[in-house]
Amino acid sequence: MQIPHDTRRALDVVVALVNTAAEADQPDGLATLGSLRGFVQEYAISDVGELGARDLAGVRTVRAKFAQVFAAPNPRAASVLINELVATAGTTPQLTDHDGYDWHVHYFAPGASVGDHLAADGGMALAFIVVSGEQERLRRCEAPDCRRAFVDLSRNRSRRYCDSRTCGNRLHVAAYRARRKGAGAEAPDSEHEEVVHGGEQQQGADHR
Repeated sequence: MQIPHDTRRALDVVVALVNTAAEADQPDGLATLGSLRGFVQEYAISDVGELGARDLAGVRTVRAKFAQVFAAPNPRAASVLINELVATAGTTPQLTDHDGYDWHVHYFAPGASVGDHLAADGGMALAFIVVSGEQERLRRCEAPDCRRAFVDLSRNRSRRYCDSRTCGNRLHVAAYRARRKGAGAEAPDSEHEEVVHGGEQQQGADHR
């Protein structure tokens, strides 16, 4: 699937933002203004002024909307959420080549809050996915103990885990052990590691 660079980057930010939400074993990654500042810096969110409590609340609201898009059962439901996001943000498309980046489009209006900035750029990136007929690529990790969001960019839409080296490999290990136990034997550790690691390398290669 061919995705423009700026759209891909906006999707990366959407995924990262959704994954800051609190889970059973994970605290809220945007609990404080300091954590919001860290997020803005880590993902190089441009044109952001002094941040305050209103910005933190606004970004959390946008985060919840993004999460709803990932959970939307069909394109029509996703489109309602995305339209609401970009309308509330007041999108104003502008060509820019700031900070050494090649020409790309910003959808947020000049002087927009960081929440509106994320809603506009992220919302339009999600709209690209829906318009392309690829909504099913907006997924949650299938590992039972992980619900992290990701965008499946594999050629055959076969990616199941947020990270094949962690969640994917962990489940392969568990399945392997279960099979060995069911067979009434436990493989040596060296053999076990070789089988699992090799299988996960192949899965990773398929995702490129």
